[in-house]
Amino acid sequence: MRNPASNGTETPFNPRNVGRGLVMLTGVLLLGSMGYMILERWTFLDALYMTVITITTVGYGEIRAVSEAGRIFTIFLIFSGMGIMAYTLGLVAQVMIEMQVRSLLGRRKLGAKIKNMKNHYIICGYGRIGRIICRELREHRIPMVVIDHDGEMESALELDGIPFLIGDATSEEVLLSAGIDRAKGLVSVVSSDADNVFVTMSARGLNPDLFILARADDEKTQTKLLRAGADRVVLPYRIGGQKMAQTIVRPAVTDFLELTVSDKAIELKIEELPVQPGSRLDGVTLVDSGIRQDHNVMIVAIRKKDGRMMFNPSSQTRIEGDDTLIALGENESLNRLAAILSRR
Repeated sequence: MRNPASNGTETPFNPRNVGRGLVMLTGVLLLGSMGYMILERWTFLDALYMTVITITTVGYGEIRAVSEAGRIFTIFLIFSGMGIMAYTLGLVAQVMIEMQVRSLLGRRKLGAKIKNMKNHYIICGYGRIGRIICRELREHRIPMVVIDHDGEMESALELDGIPFLIGDATSEEVLLSAGIDRAKGLVSVVSSDADNVFVTMSARGLNPDLFILARADDEKTQTKLLRAGADRVVLPYRIGGQKMAQTIVRPAVTDFLELTVSDKAIELKIEELPVQPGSRLDGVTLVDSGIRQDHNVMIVAIRKKDGRMMFNPSSQTRIEGDDTLIALGENESLNRLAAILSRR
C-alpha cells in the first residue's frame, strides 16, 4: 500500500522487508553474543544480555569489566546493531500503521457501498443457513447486506466479499444502517426464534412494504412470526424431515427436483419468469404463445398477480401481465423466454 504522502516515486512497501529485517536483527544478536563469548569468555546468557542492552541503548552499564578488545567490539556493535534495530522496528511500525489505515479505509468504503444500495436484501445471521442463502443470492447477482452480532464472523465475511454490519439485528439503528428503508427484502435466520420475532417486528415497523422471510425452529413460533409481519416462514427441520421421508417414499421425484433445483451441472432448470405488462406474450394463450414449440420450455404452473397458483395450466390458459410463469427447460431457452416476457 502506497503512503498517502508519496509523490509517486517511492518504492511500494514490500512485506518481505520485515522478514529480512528480523533475520538481520537475529544475526546481530547471535554475532554479538558470539563476540562476547569469544573475547570475554562469558556464558551465552551473559553475552546475549550484554548484546541486547547495547543495541537497545537502555543504559544499564556493563555487566562485567570489559577488555580493550571488548570495548572496540562494543563500539562496532552499537553502530551496526542500532541501525538494524531501528530499521526493523520502523518496518514493524509501518506494517501496523498500514493495517490500521487499510482497515479504516475498508470500513469507510464498505459504509459508502451500503449507503448507495437499493432494492437489496438484508440477511440477518451468517450461520450455516445464512451462508447458504448468501451463496445462492450471490450466484444470481442479487445485492445483499449481512448483519451478524458475532465479531468473529467479520473475517469470514471479508473473505467472502459480502457487505456486512457487525451488530444486533433487532436494533432499529442497525437495520437503518443496513438501508432497510431502501431494501427489497429481509431474511431473518438468527439462531433464536425470539430474536427472529423481534427482527421481524422491527423491520416491519421501519418498512411496511418490505418482503420478510423468517426462520423458525419451533412450529409454534410460525404463527407469532406471521403476526409480527413476516410474509413467509420457513421451518428448516420440518423441511429437512419431509425431504428425507420423500426420498424414501418417492425417490425418483426427489432426485428430479434435486437435479433441477440444486445441481449446477445439469442444464435443465425450474425458474420463475415474470410477465411484463405489455410484453409480446401479454394476453396470449399458451397454445398460441409458441413457448413449447419455439423455445422447448414447459410451463408447469402460473402464479397470478393476485397470488393464486394454477398448476398444470391448460393450453387455453391466457398469459397476463404481472403473472409469474413457473417454467421448466434448459438455461439458454429460459433466458430467451425471460427476455421476451420482460420486453414491452
